[in-house]
Amino acid sequence: MNDEDQNQRIQELFLLQRVAQRINSILDLDVLLEEVVNDVAQTFGYSRSGVLLKDDATNELVIAAVRGWTINYHVKGDRFKIGAFGMVGHVGETGETYYAPDVTVDPYYQISETSTRSELDIPLKVHGRLIGVFDFQHHELNAFPAGRIQLLEALAGHIATAIENARLFQRERQEKERMARELDEARRVQLSLFPSQAPHLAGFEVTGLCLPCQEVGGDWYDYIPLQDGRLALVLADVSGKGMAAALLMASTRSILRLFAERGLPPGEVLLQVNRVLVKDFPRAKFVTMIYAIIDPAKRSIVFANAGHLPPLFVDATGPRFLEIDSGLPLGIQEVSFTEYRLDMPAGSRLLLYSDGVSEAMNSSLEEYGAIRLRDHITNPSASVQSLLDDVRTFAGGYPASDDRTLVMIRAQ
Repeated sequence: MNDEDQNQRIQELFLLQRVAQRINSILDLDVLLEEVVNDVAQTFGYSRSGVLLKDDATNELVIAAVRGWTINYHVKGDRFKIGAFGMVGHVGETGETYYAPDVTVDPYYQISETSTRSELDIPLKVHGRLIGVFDFQHHELNAFPAGRIQLLEALAGHIATAIENARLFQRERQEKERMARELDEARRVQLSLFPSQAPHLAGFEVTGLCLPCQEVGGDWYDYIPLQDGRLALVLADVSGKGMAAALLMASTRSILRLFAERGLPPGEVLLQVNRVLVKDFPRAKFVTMIYAIIDPAKRSIVFANAGHLPPLFVDATGPRFLEIDSGLPLGIQEVSFTEYRLDMPAGSRLLLYSDGVSEAMNSSLEEYGAIRLRDHITNPSASVQSLLDDVRTFAGGYPASDDRTLVMIRAQ
């Protein structure tokens, strides 16, 4: 082997090395194929090269990348029936490499450019399955010696693997994009279930906020106007997170509204909702909930608790967590629920919250806790927004592990 041949062989081996590197670095199929045909043209000096991929649905070969044609006789996207058109169709049918040292006398050759004199077509296979054809053409007769054909066949093996990896990545990316779209749509739907504005209630200001820790969650709050001028409100937390919790939340919300709109007392509403959930909820799933009715005429609140955290009440004597029977969460077993009545003099405040607020953690795994919650709400200017901001500052960027939901009732 003379120096020129040796240098050419080294260049060809470098080509194989570059393609192998691209298998690990390029996962965009279009970019990968364009790089491959460019490298072939530059390294081997072939006037024309192209990659055709098999369309299993139509049993056709489709030009996916092409380089070197001086006229647009065949362009990207052109299709050729396997077994019915030219050398590529023949290779697609047989799955074997085919070489025509002189295309003018070859029975399978179809003219793609008049200057072509020799053509080589190599099948691209993965686990014995044809996925495409690698096509090379040259303006000289017998431009593909046996050693070159062997090297190009090795190159085709690398390319076939790269194509399969890129297709797998593309499918995974499309699936992730589909799931992201569905989650985004689910988030929009869930947000539409939350109140769009604060309720108008004489002598009271009611505000609420919910921040799901994922795209969707199991926390929710709601306001339900009653016919006699009273306002029912609920804050609840479905066990679990994500899409499953969101679905159970939407179901529970519909069931609760069915009984709440009848004007039933809080204890009776929880009793009826619980009966339905005990029968229908998946095993090991439950809902903690506080359901309350504000009576502006009596300036009071009547509420019942189903396994939820105790409300925080602030009046002239200071802040305190209400000492009440928390009861069992909904969906576990049939039980009754105790009702509590709370007078709301001017300036008093009642805070309902989910455990995602009190149990929020910082990077030291320290919880925000009941004391910080109480101390923040002691400030007369405290609001649901200021409290969520304080929790976020405390967490210091540590990711939330649970939804954060607040409802504050302020007597004026």
